Amino acid sequence: MKLESAVVISNTKVYENTYVTWFHAPELASGVSPGQFLMMHCSNDRRDPYFARAFSYHRIDGERFAILYAVVGRGTAFLASLTGGDIVQAYGPLGKGFRLPGERGNLLLLAGGVGVAPMVDTAERAVAAGHAVVAMMGARSAAGLLPAGHWPADVEYITVTEDGSSGLAGRVTEALGEYQPWASRIYACGPNAMFRSLAEVLRHNGRHQRPEILMEENMPCGWGMCYGCAVFTRRGVRLCCKDGPRFNLFDVFP
Repeated sequence: MKLESAVVISNTKVYENTYVTWFHAPELASGVSPGQFLMMHCSNDRRDPYFARAFSYHRIDGERFAILYAVVGRGTAFLASLTGGDIVQAYGPLGKGFRLPGERGNLLLLAGGVGVAPMVDTAERAVAAGHAVVAMMGARSAAGLLPAGHWPADVEYITVTEDGSSGLAGRVTEALGEYQPWASRIYACGPNAMFRSLAEVLRHNGRHQRPEILMEENMPCGWGMCYGCAVFTRRGVRLCCKDGPRFNLFDVFP
């Protein structure tokens, strides 16, 4: 874990209430695994809000990295107000990220809402390693979808909206269709309701896809001191920040 002053390079609204902020921070951008996260102090004086906020690595480019986030409170509103040259204190990388297979395969990436944040970096690494990648993103409406241009060109991107305003109609876990038997591995990030639904879909399909998920829990500290992000698994209580955020789907949703 490294503590560094991250310098804002750019800050862009990419879709409804959701921003991508790029930072220059050589230490924080090095040695990152797909699905890991970092903690950012979302205030100028570290007092309001007092605790740092957890953000997935969205993309990494040399000494630069990006985060993607929706504005939901004071911390994210602070980040959305930043401009080039502003400085934010952050520490990371933290947690355990996705494990991509060594042999080439067919990877299905599922994202619900801002759970898309770590999936772009995962897709970039998977494509570079020679995997075939299909990414599915679910949202309530077209306004909540990451634009297709943010994905690597070699990724097949499928959108699913609850109101049918873009792509397939319904929920992302209802749209697996032919991609469920096609996939040799499945990775997902989103809300717990999505994981429960995914477990129901995959539980009896007879395949050994070892689905990995990145869980979204409140993480005030990021390294296991506060016990604020407990996850109840078949193997006992685990901490999302320290033991995760990567978990086997069926360990948490049996």
